[in-house]
Amino acid sequence: MSLPADAVTALQAFQNAPGWEQRARLLMQWGERLPALSDEDKVEANRVHGCESQVWLVGELRDGHWQFSANSDARLIRGLVALLLARVNGLSAAELQQVDLPDWFNQLGLGRQLSQSRSNGLNAVLQRMRDLAG
Repeated sequence: MSLPADAVTALQAFQNAPGWEQRARLLMQWGERLPALSDEDKVEANRVHGCESQVWLVGELRDGHWQFSANSDARLIRGLVALLLARVNGLSAAELQQVDLPDWFNQLGLGRQLSQSRSNGLNAVLQRMRDLAG
């Protein structure tokens, strides 16, 4: 399965980062680039349950491909969510089912940094995407 362009960009950036500090800085930068969600989108119906932080997710189907927008009140989570969006945006519903979350973050060199609760939270976000894609 070929990666979306944003995912390729992310992989190149993170694989070129020499150490954890650089990767952490990159993570924050990715989070800062997330477009803000409108107040209409930051409603309970769009909140992802299973995250310790507040995470909101909206998605729409465009020409058979899913485009998601998400944001969080926590900086680190925002970065992780941005990287998840890079991996999934533009996929079909079938491709979305095949995304391997731990593998993706391991490729980025961030696997070890995911605590159990963060990992659970990101899995909840991915599961919500799959539910929306139905």
